[in-house]
Amino acid sequence: MPGGVTSGACLCFRLWALTGEGVRLSGSTPENMDIRPNHTIYINNMNDKIKKEELKRSLYALFSQFGHVVDIVALKTMKMRGQAFVIFKELGSSTNALRQLQGFPFYGKPMRIQYAKTDSDIISKMRGTFADKEKKKEKKKAKTVEQTATATNKKLGQGLPNSANAQGNSTASPQVPDYPPNYILFLNNLPEETNEMMLSMLFNQFPGFKEVRLVPGRHDIAFVEFENDGQAGAARDALQGFKITPSHAMKITYAKK
Repeated sequence: MPGGVTSGACLCFRLWALTGEGVRLSGSTPENMDIRPNHTIYINNMNDKIKKEELKRSLYALFSQFGHVVDIVALKTMKMRGQAFVIFKELGSSTNALRQLQGFPFYGKPMRIQYAKTDSDIISKMRGTFADKEKKKEKKKAKTVEQTATATNKKLGQGLPNSANAQGNSTASPQVPDYPPNYILFLNNLPEETNEMMLSMLFNQFPGFKEVRLVPGRHDIAFVEFENDGQAGAARDALQGFKITPSHAMKITYAKK
């Protein structure tokens, strides 16, 4: 880290804390009470005009005062600007940073900080639980993909007798049927650059979010799991047609039970 960036961020924090403003704001975190402590913290309400590399350098300089920062994830997609994840090696470091920097005026805007809802893959690997996590994901993926593929093939088979219609729509992608409410959502028409962190940042703003599951060998589809049908439905309605890129409007349906 450049010395100027590091010293500037540290000095700014200390001056802010000494005024008493930091003490007043850092104790008020009601939104975090229902989320268990995590090595990873989620930050939003940041200035979205800051370039990605400068943002990451400044976040590192600020948060490394509280402990070993393993990684910082910041995306610059239209909807994800002004947000980031900071991953600490020690749980106590993330807790201390959350309390001390809550409301800190970062590039002119008070940061909002909370614990991330799931462990990062880096922390899972350090704990030795990453393999178990991946096995569970792969098992769920295989089952859900098989169900979705069967349903899609059945739907396409029903449309075969109408040859004129099939010829007229030969270039159109098959319509994915929407099933009864389910706590798992099926996403399609995703761009090639889609990854798990990108979708997690998009969906974790909704209550009940649990995890994103990508499909090996398929960049255009994914599954998102919530705690119940109602929470999944709220996210589905809010993000239906959301454009991850200008040419890819995301299509969201309930996965088949």
